[in-house]
Amino acid sequence: MTKFSILTSLAVIVLLLVIPAVVLAQAQPPRPAVFGGTVSFDGAPVDDGTSVSASIDGEEVASTEASGGAYALRLAQPPGGAFAGKSVVFKVGGVEAVEKGTWEADGGAELNLTAMTPPPPPAATPVPPGPAGAVGPAGPAGAAGPAGSAGPAGANGKDGADGASGPDGASGSAGANGAPGDAGSAGAKGDTGAAGPAGTAGAAGAAGGGGAMGVIALIIAIVAAVGAGGAFVMGRRS
Repeated sequence: MTKFSILTSLAVIVLLLVIPAVVLAQAQPPRPAVFGGTVSFDGAPVDDGTSVSASIDGEEVASTEASGGAYALRLAQPPGGAFAGKSVVFKVGGVEAVEKGTWEADGGAELNLTAMTPPPPPAATPVPPGPAGAVGPAGPAGAAGPAGSAGPAGANGKDGADGASGPDGASGSAGANGAPGDAGSAGAKGDTGAAGPAGTAGAAGAAGGGGAMGVIALIIAIVAAVGAGGAFVMGRRS
């Protein structure tokens, strides 16, 4: 076999060995960076369960909870990401820590985090009020609003004074005749009247049988005298 053939064979073998290694290296993602250490807040170790987080480019990439005043964070680069050489910002209980890290594949460091309560914002300087502006002209009068609903009826007022008497009305028509009254009681008996004047003498009787006729004539005369006396008495009473 010639020298050229031997070199060609060796080159092919090297390529066969190198190509799978390169492909395998390109297929595997970079190993994560790991940070850990103590963590304190305002100079004292934090309570167990206090949140500790790491952010790259403003996006949180890992978080955990402190235990025994310490923490440990594993920051993996997502597929298609590019974290190499970027700054890592840590937060303790939501407050940014003083320390920062740098992400490197299969890197990291022991990093003791310290955070402090942010100072209160400076008080705003009061600005004295400016002079009052001139009074503007009065605006046009607005249109009258709709009439309100009627209010409740008021209480009854006091009775007014009596008015003057009106003129007498016309006389009514005569009423119907009343029923006849009961008959009055009988009047007292009047006094006996005086004897009337004597009547004129009667004509002489016929001859004969004079006895009976004379008696009859006498009775008639007496009756006439009594009748005349009664008439006189009645005349006085009326």
